[in-house]
Amino acid sequence: MDTTRRGFLGAIGQVSIGAAASVAGADPAAAETGAPHWGMVVDLRKCIGCQACTVACIMENAVPEDAFRTHVSVYELVAEGQDPAMVMLPRLCNHCDDPPCVPVCPVGATFKAESGEVLVDASRCVGCAYCVQACPYDARFINHDTQTADKCTFCFHRTQAGLLPACVETCVGGARNFGDLNDPECEVARMLREHQVSVLRPEMHTNPNVYYIGLDEVLDGRVAGEAAYRPPFDAAPARHGEGL
Repeated sequence: MDTTRRGFLGAIGQVSIGAAASVAGADPAAAETGAPHWGMVVDLRKCIGCQACTVACIMENAVPEDAFRTHVSVYELVAEGQDPAMVMLPRLCNHCDDPPCVPVCPVGATFKAESGEVLVDASRCVGCAYCVQACPYDARFINHDTQTADKCTFCFHRTQAGLLPACVETCVGGARNFGDLNDPECEVARMLREHQVSVLRPEMHTNPNVYYIGLDEVLDGRVAGEAAYRPPFDAAPARHGEGL
């Protein structure tokens, strides 16, 4: 499955078993039932920080003012003897296979869908914000219009209709790639096989389904608006949380 609309529509419901099960993030049980297991690969080499994804998400999902389901953090990366470099880090819910936000919900409003998304049942949510505090990716917020937990859903309403998430469809640089991790022929599965990928906060062992190509190791723990410092190459790596 690829990230073009035609390819996405053509591959809906076409799931292969076998090689896909060995792909990072693939769910063999879901593959056996024919359900997709959605994932995203973000190629940071192509992200230009235009925020088209941010705007598309806000318009598509009626995200309230001063809140984001996805956005692109911009960092100044500094190495001794080199000019500062501006780097982009698109961020969103990681739709973890072991999401820490699910077990802390006292009413079962946050749950893992069969197709891999972590979703919120707003009719059950009481707005306690336990899930917001549990998320290691700073990807949740309390919607001040609805007073319930809100977050990226991989545009569940769109994928159910055979459409791509709004952020993927509007990414002008082609940095965001979305597809079925259970299908070895899809673009995201191919990218995971052919490229070295990283995830944010790997020490949390949440098994996220959002992967990054070209993620500088000093950024894998940056989930908030902090400056990033890369030490001289002969020095020890900076600890996560240290900034300029």
